[in-house]
Amino acid sequence: MTSPAVDPASAPPADTKPAATLPASAVSAAPARRISGAVWAALAIVYVVWGSTYLGIRFVVETIPPFLASGSRFIVAGLLLAVLVAWRHGPAALKVDRRRLGSAALVGLLLILGGNGLVNLAETTVPSGLAALLIAVVPVWVVLLRTAAGERPGLGAYGGVLIGLGGLAVLTLPGLSGDVGIGGVLLVVLAALLWSIGTVSSARLPMPANPFTASVYEMLAGGIGGIVVGLLRGEHRGFDPGAVSTGSWVALGYLVVFGSLIAFTAYAWLLQSAPVSLAATYAYVNPVVAVLLGTLILGEALTWPILLGGAIVVAAVCLIVSTERRG
Repeated sequence: MTSPAVDPASAPPADTKPAATLPASAVSAAPARRISGAVWAALAIVYVVWGSTYLGIRFVVETIPPFLASGSRFIVAGLLLAVLVAWRHGPAALKVDRRRLGSAALVGLLLILGGNGLVNLAETTVPSGLAALLIAVVPVWVVLLRTAAGERPGLGAYGGVLIGLGGLAVLTLPGLSGDVGIGGVLLVVLAALLWSIGTVSSARLPMPANPFTASVYEMLAGGIGGIVVGLLRGEHRGFDPGAVSTGSWVALGYLVVFGSLIAFTAYAWLLQSAPVSLAATYAYVNPVVAVLLGTLILGEALTWPILLGGAIVVAAVCLIVSTERRG
């Protein structure tokens, strides 16, 4: 999951990931407009980069403790984004009142510590492609959370929920059969739920007006939370930075620069320059990219539960997104 503040589906929790999970009020019909080359380029960045973050996390956690990795990633990304915001809009753009700062911090803890941090931990035992497919169920949780809050997303959305839950059941079979640790599978399910709660909360809490400013504080709060949890878990004991592999360092740098900054900026720009329904398509493209990369680069097995469950989940997300677009 990758991008915190405006990530409607993923975010995914690899990133921050962030898969959609936009509130219903935001996913409305947009006026017809010509899709420019810049929009397609931004979409390609979001599709490929966010889809690749699950692979990047897998490389990172090979030699870096999961919560320390997640925490350091988002602290660095948050500081870099703060510099960019101050440079583009002036230091005053980072000023927020205490109430909005608290809201952004809470959302950051849910999205980054709960969502991304748990995905990092889970990927020590769960294949990256399976983790991405489990996270793709986020729109299902969002519909259920909106219903619990008194909204009525519509029959199409509920149909997508039923289909998505069926896909989720199939995806848990590798854990139930012993092919994958069931504990890791349940961690990713919990990560998706926390990411969904954070996303729905961000639409209801008083947040900083500038989404980039909001993301700065979300990243910093979530990153600090990750470091604290990592220390409480004792991840620092016996950890030798000199023993970290080159692959893990490169992957961590990739997640900071490409996953948390470039793709996030591209997605934020998309929300202003293209129909939200088009931007939200990353929710069902990212898991496909993640599965393909995991298979091609890591040789992760494509078992029938992953193929069938993945297809069902992607179909469910397509139904939910298309329903929101018509709403």
